[in-house]
Order: sequence, then structure tokens, then C-alpha cells
Amino acid sequence: MQVILLERVAKLGQMGDVVKVKDGYGRNFLLPQGKALRATDANIKSFEARKAQLEVQNLETKKEAETVGAKLDGQAFIVIRSASDSGALYGSVTTRDVADAATEGGFTVARGQVVLDRPIKDLGLHSVTVVLHPEVSVRITINVARSTEEAELQASGKSIQELAAEAEAAAEFEIAELFDEVGAAASDE
Repeated sequence: MQVILLERVAKLGQMGDVVKVKDGYGRNFLLPQGKALRATDANIKSFEARKAQLEVQNLETKKEAETVGAKLDGQAFIVIRSASDSGALYGSVTTRDVADAATEGGFTVARGQVVLDRPIKDLGLHSVTVVLHPEVSVRITINVARSTEEAELQASGKSIQELAAEAEAAAEFEIAELFDEVGAAASDE
């Protein structure tokens, strides 16, 4: 299927390019999303007439996305989830959860704009890409924790595994001291 791109599409082309795509991709994604038109003679003429208007509209949305991106870039958002003692989540953090966290933080982010490289299935700090415009993307940090106190500790640089190891070492030290004291009391008698 031949289509005319109405906006920049990653790994496909720039606005105005006539590209050949698989039928399903064109029919099910590009055409319904308004990212492309079928490359017929009538549509090519229509596109040429609207090209200047589309370019101006694209520049405006790009400028808006850049201003929002400058504020959003590098922000950290907290997502509270239940997890095991080892730090594995019961479930996962999805694009919807990331978008909701950013919206609660005062930014308008749709779940379709969030790109997860891999599923988030454990506690900790995770870097996530948000695509605000085909030419503007920013990175945000998602702090997945069991409580806000735990999130603050993670933000300061400690991982849940380190905290658990410290607590376990402290408990073992206390037990060793207790046995030393009991042993010393028994030898005194």
C-alpha cells in the first residue's frame, strides 16, 4: 500500500513522503490515527494544497511539545505498588500507571506517549521515555516503591536490597552479641 505521510513517523519517513507500507500497518494504524493518506492522485493533489497549512500546524505543535518537554525532562514521579521482600512487584507498572503518575504531578501525558523499553516488574528507579511529538521525546524517572518513605530512601540512592541487607546484618550482629553475653554469663557461674 502506498501512503503519503501527514507527519513524521519514526523509522518510516518525514511529512510529505510517499512510502510503501504493509497493508495492515497502513489500514490499522496510519490511516485511523490520521498520520497518513492513501497515495491516490486526488489525495496527492489535496495534500499539496494543504502542505503549507500542515507544516505550520506541525511547527506549532512541535514548539508546544518543546516547552512542555523542557519542564518535564528529568522529572521524577512516585508509583506505589505492593511487592515481595526481595523487591519483585505483584504485577507490573504499565504505561497507564506512568501516564497517571505524570498527570498527578501536573503534566498532561497520554498513555500512548509513554514508551517502556521493558516491563517494570521490580522496585527501584526506572528511566522511561515520553514522546510528546514525533520529533520531541524526553526522559523521566519512575520511582516504584511500597510506601512514600521507601520512595524517599530510594531517591536518596539506597536500593531496597541494600536496606534489607543492612537490616539483616544488624539483626545477625545483635544475635551474635546476645549469644556472647549468654556465653559469658554461663562461664561466670
